[in-house]
Amino acid sequence: MWLALMIGNSRLHWGLFEGETLCQTWDTNHLPESSLQQLAIGQSLDDLLKTISPSPPLPLPSSPPPPLLLASVVPKQTALWQIYPNVRIITLEQVPLQGLYPTLGIDRALALWGAGKTWGFPMLIVDAGTALTFTGADANQNLNGGAILPGLSLQLAALANRTGQLPNVELPQQLPQRFALTTQEAMQSGVIYTLLAGIKDFVEAWWRSYPESKIAITGGDRTLLVNYLQSQFPEIANCLIVEPNLIFWGMREIVIRH
Repeated sequence: MWLALMIGNSRLHWGLFEGETLCQTWDTNHLPESSLQQLAIGQSLDDLLKTISPSPPLPLPSSPPPPLLLASVVPKQTALWQIYPNVRIITLEQVPLQGLYPTLGIDRALALWGAGKTWGFPMLIVDAGTALTFTGADANQNLNGGAILPGLSLQLAALANRTGQLPNVELPQQLPQRFALTTQEAMQSGVIYTLLAGIKDFVEAWWRSYPESKIAITGGDRTLLVNYLQSQFPEIANCLIVEPNLIFWGMREIVIRH
């Protein structure tokens, strides 16, 4: 058994593998340094995971500690996990895509590699997380680039936090009315409809260059976005591969190669 840990901007994303089989996934909050210090002085990882996981994973061996494959977009959290005695940190240099630039997020690279190895290249990934990103590679596994913009929840939070009177607003389960008659619905409409139009524009531009390409969507807001797209642009929604574990698939490919 081995553990995969993706440290995202908002949460820790865990995957438990037995060989090449992904057995279980779950999310937790970022850990304080005190928790990891307890791990360093003898508390088993199994005990620690039971305290932080709402759904405890399968039992893990405590001696030797199971390998932990770690990727991170939060440097401070990365430094904390280096305390763990059997950790391996994945860097961009280990992802076999061509043309990666030094500041590309490891999460974007791993998701693209995992999807491409599963369904083939060319491949475009839409990651609907805290930030919404587009990342694509051509048939020769060369990075073609992408884009980054604030995700749905981040846009709504920015409106509430940086204005005097706009409220905190939750994302609706269904596509809201476009021309709204309340402030809350107007905020939802503005954020959601413009973001959907942006996704449509990027997807269509990608298909003009790579009409045979598959497109996968991942990230915490993937289900909401696909529901919205189904109402607004069903021809795009019906072509998307929805898969929450692309980053873990990319990490598995790194393990297989090494």
